[in-house]
Amino acid sequence: MFEEHGIGGASIEAIAAAAGFTRGAFYSNYRSKDELIIAMLEDHVEQSIRRNLDLLAVHKNLADFIEALRTMDRTRQDPLGRSPLLHMEMILFVARAEKRRPELAQRLRARRKLIADIVETTLKNSGKNPALNPAWTGAIVLALEDGFRLHRLIDPETTPADSFLRAIGDLQRAM
Repeated sequence: MFEEHGIGGASIEAIAAAAGFTRGAFYSNYRSKDELIIAMLEDHVEQSIRRNLDLLAVHKNLADFIEALRTMDRTRQDPLGRSPLLHMEMILFVARAEKRRPELAQRLRARRKLIADIVETTLKNSGKNPALNPAWTGAIVLALEDGFRLHRLIDPETTPADSFLRAIGDLQRAM
């Protein structure tokens, strides 16, 4: 529902109907649409962490890990993994309300830690010492990902779908 209509265009009734629930059933699970959005972001981060850790268990060096990310079937991901526009819309929706920011910050920190762990592990497996602080590298990588996601939404003609992973690959080769 959110993928098709966006956050503002998806009513509680439409969300419930699309999921095969009544409005009452929706409210027995969530107090509001905001709570559903937070739950979706939380689920997305958990799935992303699990997916990346599974890849890391198989692909021990950074180049192999990046290639595995590049060839991953994204159609089987959760809605936020499939839809860059919905992903950005939800992040901005949560960020817009000050009371929801701590929850978003918690998800952001989990994603940064995941990236820091991937960088540390893959560099250690390659016998290299990180030139940058892994936590700072996590922040840089997430900023690149969000930036390329926005660029792709705005200008898909000059921003290939794999821009983010190409940039990460370029950075990895430069390290």
